[in-house]
Amino acid sequence: MRYIVIGAGAIGGAMGGRLAQSAHEVVLVARRGPHHTALRTHGLHLITPDGPHTHHLPTVTGPAEPGDLRPDDVLLLAVKTQDTDAALAAWAPAPVAGGGTAAERLPLVCVQNGVEGQRLALRRFHRVYGVCVWLPATFVEPGVVSASGTPLTGMLHLGRYPHGTDETAHRVAADLEKSRFFEAPVVPDVQRWQYAKLLANLGNALEAVSGSTTGEAAGALYARVRAEGERVLDAAGIAYAGAEEQRRTRGDKITLVPLEGAPRGGGSSWQSLTRGTGTIEADHLNGEIALLGRLHGVPTPLNDLLRRLANTFARERREAGSLPVGELTRLADEAVAFVQEDAAPRP
Repeated sequence: MRYIVIGAGAIGGAMGGRLAQSAHEVVLVARRGPHHTALRTHGLHLITPDGPHTHHLPTVTGPAEPGDLRPDDVLLLAVKTQDTDAALAAWAPAPVAGGGTAAERLPLVCVQNGVEGQRLALRRFHRVYGVCVWLPATFVEPGVVSASGTPLTGMLHLGRYPHGTDETAHRVAADLEKSRFFEAPVVPDVQRWQYAKLLANLGNALEAVSGSTTGEAAGALYARVRAEGERVLDAAGIAYAGAEEQRRTRGDKITLVPLEGAPRGGGSSWQSLTRGTGTIEADHLNGEIALLGRLHGVPTPLNDLLRRLANTFARERREAGSLPVGELTRLADEAVAFVQEDAAPRP
């Protein structure tokens, strides 16, 4: 199988590089700009605990460049969720050799945070696969990506969306595990793992605007945000893997280590602010909890606040981590008090 990585940033670059390292055929897709130029000129430079690796891989900007797609192609969708619709619109009608389109004939594997990307994909693509992405990676600079996990680069629970497994899922998992840097359990209930990861990702906006989810004040605020998310998922009847099951599964298989020349400053949302992209994924992380809360009658003042702040920071290109956690906690307390006051019985 040939892997076409749509979105060769941190996650896509790490996966594409590791697949190429284990002799799989890989094509990278990147928007026209400095990153695309660097990939085509100097190759993908992947910095890992086992050393730096440079992979000179075919790099394109869209489906027109490689010509007709092949029937054995697998599309790995690794763009941020806010960029998903545009990517799907471009790739769905792409012709496949022998007849038909990518949407009709090829598997699309959504390697993304949250759960919205695969919903969007299923509107166009006949075969969609979800992945719970546990892969710490960083976009360092154009052409350079780091992945600091060891001994595994990532753990990628994989399954058919919305549920089930099939031969393609097992073949993709086998290719990932062939590299020895991924563990890819094929599960029939991939969404249960994705919703567990969603709860962890609710801290992404907190980290992006205030710099951390650790420390006494930030940790306490994150615990409140996560508890709000758990109340929403419970009210919606959505199952998610518990903390003990996740610890038992992941164990110490992914330990982050410092990498020379590739400092890890923060997660995906923090990186979006640092790069000044102008967009952020909060609408599909904290916003997913807000949506479900409104559908099931559960107030979500904390996730609403973080979603709004993260979008403001992205739109105005504010510095990542520039809102003191004490100020954020004050805003959170005010948001909760407002909801409680609004819900109080009127005399």
